[in-house]
Amino acid sequence: ANCFALSEAVDGAAAGARVVFGVIVGTGTGGGVVVDRKVLTGPNAIAGEWGHNPMPWPREGEWPGPDCYCGKTGCVETFLSGPGLARDFRQATGEEIATPEIVSRAERGDEAASAALERYEERMARALAVVLNILDPDVVVLGGGMSQVARLYERVPRLWQEWAFSDRLDTVLKPPVHGDSSGVRGAAWLWGRGEA
Repeated sequence: ANCFALSEAVDGAAAGARVVFGVIVGTGTGGGVVVDRKVLTGPNAIAGEWGHNPMPWPREGEWPGPDCYCGKTGCVETFLSGPGLARDFRQATGEEIATPEIVSRAERGDEAASAALERYEERMARALAVVLNILDPDVVVLGGGMSQVARLYERVPRLWQEWAFSDRLDTVLKPPVHGDSSGVRGAAWLWGRGEA
């Protein structure tokens, strides 16, 4: 996630931005923080690991939340990973289908799939609002399989305003420029700087 964030901060979707939060939402979730084109790791090397914090402002039925492989329950990852979306859909409908099919059905107007994506968007907005409240990034860049869901970029920023502690938000949510190559590109940037 750090490599992804660095790649997108240096010459990707967040080029020119001072503070960037890179998010990978796919099989799991991860996050990376870049300030002034430098990865922020912190003394414990966990900067940006928002996926293993509890889902903020839980709704009825979300607490204590699904079990997470980390040993806790209700982590952001259990809701915002691709498998988290599939689990939510299965709980609501009894039908087990893969995440890309849920997205495809929602695009075709399926009510159950659309409702699952709406819950996902609202949860992502809550989870990212915490990041906005603490880090106040210029840009949030999404990566991973869920970053390909185009509607997230319009809907999530409209929703996160409800939980962010500001009357006005200028933070933008963007898809990656370099896609799946961003992680490798970021590693190369780190290597070139002697940070790897």
